[in-house]
Amino acid sequence: MSNTEGLTLLGNQKTEYSDRYNPAVLEAFDNAHPESNTFVKFNCPEFTALCPMTGQPDFATIYISYIPDQKMVESKSLKLYLFSFRNEGSFHEDCVNKMLKDLVSLLQPRYMEIWGKFTPRGGISIDPYVNYGMPNSRWAEFAETRLLNHDLYPEKIDNR
Repeated sequence: MSNTEGLTLLGNQKTEYSDRYNPAVLEAFDNAHPESNTFVKFNCPEFTALCPMTGQPDFATIYISYIPDQKMVESKSLKLYLFSFRNEGSFHEDCVNKMLKDLVSLLQPRYMEIWGKFTPRGGISIDPYVNYGMPNSRWAEFAETRLLNHDLYPEKIDNR
């Protein structure tokens, strides 16, 4: 049995792009190495959503990092999922929290963090960070430590 059984998007030449928030598009496959603590990081530099108050577009780079347990997210489905925010009216903090909830529900990872680096509007940028650690495990402790220390050494930002 292949660990990609049940995937419908990978290799599909007739992909439909939902322009409304659609967590149902997310797909997962079996982790071939569940005995390893593999840190997987996705960098999504072309994320867009709409301001729920003005309807103006917000742009961001979204960083999704996780340590899988039994399941891993299929990257094409993740791309389509992130695209589905394009016409969604959500505040920046709401976007990253929705992503975390949807991905944790799908994957049940050991650890996950999502950091949105939004471009400024009105002279201010907002960079929400949210994380999760598997309850009743060392990963819950890891998540708390990571949250409390995630921005101790912020990067120099000169391109936004």
